[in-house]
Amino acid sequence: MRYTVLPGACLALCLAACSPSAPPAPPPLTDYTANSGAPRVPEQLAVVFEHADLGFRVDPVARRLDGDATLTFRLTSPLRRVVLDLDRNLPIDAVQVDGASLPRSAYRNDDGHLVIDLPHPLGAGARTRVRVVYHGRPHTAVHAPWDGGMVWSRTPDGQPWIATAVEGEGCDLFWPCIDYPTGRPERVDEHVTVPAPLVAVGNGVAVGMDEKNGLRTYHWRAHDVSTYGVSLNIGPYRELTATYRSRFGNSYPMHYWYVDDETKARALFAEFPPMLDYLEGTIGPYPFGAEKMGVVETPFLGMEHQTVNAYGNHYAKNPYGYDDLLQHELSHEWFGNQMTNRNWDDMWLHEAFATYMQPLYAGALGGKQAYFATLMHLRTLLGNRNAIVSGKPRREEDVYNDDRGGPGQDIYNKGALMLHTLRQTIGDDAFYRAVRLLVYGTEHPVPGQFAPRYATTGDFIDDVNRVTGKDMRWFFDVYLYQARLPELKVSRDGQTLRLAWSVPGNGAFPLPVDVQVGDRVVTLPMADGHGEVTLPEGALYVVDPESRLLRQDPAIDAYREYVKARGTAK
Repeated sequence: MRYTVLPGACLALCLAACSPSAPPAPPPLTDYTANSGAPRVPEQLAVVFEHADLGFRVDPVARRLDGDATLTFRLTSPLRRVVLDLDRNLPIDAVQVDGASLPRSAYRNDDGHLVIDLPHPLGAGARTRVRVVYHGRPHTAVHAPWDGGMVWSRTPDGQPWIATAVEGEGCDLFWPCIDYPTGRPERVDEHVTVPAPLVAVGNGVAVGMDEKNGLRTYHWRAHDVSTYGVSLNIGPYRELTATYRSRFGNSYPMHYWYVDDETKARALFAEFPPMLDYLEGTIGPYPFGAEKMGVVETPFLGMEHQTVNAYGNHYAKNPYGYDDLLQHELSHEWFGNQMTNRNWDDMWLHEAFATYMQPLYAGALGGKQAYFATLMHLRTLLGNRNAIVSGKPRREEDVYNDDRGGPGQDIYNKGALMLHTLRQTIGDDAFYRAVRLLVYGTEHPVPGQFAPRYATTGDFIDDVNRVTGKDMRWFFDVYLYQARLPELKVSRDGQTLRLAWSVPGNGAFPLPVDVQVGDRVVTLPMADGHGEVTLPEGALYVVDPESRLLRQDPAIDAYREYVKARGTAK
């Protein structure tokens, strides 16, 4: 989650990181480091990332990070060098390969590619352990999560409060990684050393904590963590915990780490079980029941950090009775962490599904009025300037920024509305079967019997075709691969009402349309993109009376122009 606009969400962010006492800024990030998801070099394609053993020592006063990362790779092709991603502004102190120290001439980092020459070539099937010791002042986020980096802040009572948010720029802002969606390690160990009595909260399960000479080292262990999901969360945390008993027969711990208001913290914690029950009942088992369902209060709005979602929504409530930021980030455990896009061009698979869970959950709590009111809010936000999917590999910022040709917020809002129309078109059973195939690779997921997986837009289209027994590519070609919405042209000639779809490219678009005539609803198949119905004398009619269809709407366009003019006038 980076750009989503959520009704009722408080956007106040702590900007203590840019206070006058902050240390001088390091040199600018290179283009490579500032843009997550650049094409991987052959050396990165030639390895399986088995284990990241990450040591971090964080100094809140100096705003310094000392890192010690040991990375284990299994080779799928012969290799002469290992190439990692790491911000060049983090100086390297030492590099070892399989326990042997390398001379300074054996590694270099000019633009964010950390190139390490192996002492000798390795063949396919071999394993190698690369240790990188480094230090420095990691890139600071000024407006997280909209820009990435470390967030150096203070709690309301003045204690250090530190977190990471690196979705846009990537994991290489604070640890040596393969900064690509498919670069997730199979296992991650985090050893985070902080001044006592601060608490460091990490991904996965707590292995232990050691305290010595005024320093605490917390050890966390997780599996298959998404690259930007690896996170640091440091502060004077207090903890709420309980056991969740799932409808699938398993149990797992729920945790909330907060810094200040226990009353509000407990109220938020009380929302965890119903949200989990809804998502498990609608999609399937919580993906990380073997570890935890965790949330940590952060000095920025939020982010889907795997098993320890960042939350900084200031305990806001929407009109539908729940905290929509919390629910959005929790949904990402299914859409983003369990199922991860193979390339940033498919980022709508994360954001559209997580966004659509919000009107669905609002409807579960407040009925149809809440469901459609939430959808209507999303409908007013569409840009339709660029297609949601370009069909080619893209960097993350090229997707999120519409001024760089990306769909921007449409991956949230337009994608969610498209999913609403798809669900109305193919029915609930087929829709949720396709979603389970996307998320788990099976229609019948069982806790402990599935693993995180990667997916593409094409995979979801294939899933929909499989469960419907139909070729639905015409639907996705218009909504995902074209910028302009389909337009439904309506004309009346005497008692005959004629409807015709107009879509980009003038291809087939047989999307059925309901027409209410008096008390009767007529469904026009629109097999060739056209349909008509005869109206009784004096009868009133309503096109799409149940608001099933995402289509061009002149009233929405006029409203957006009005809002834009008001903003300009101010």
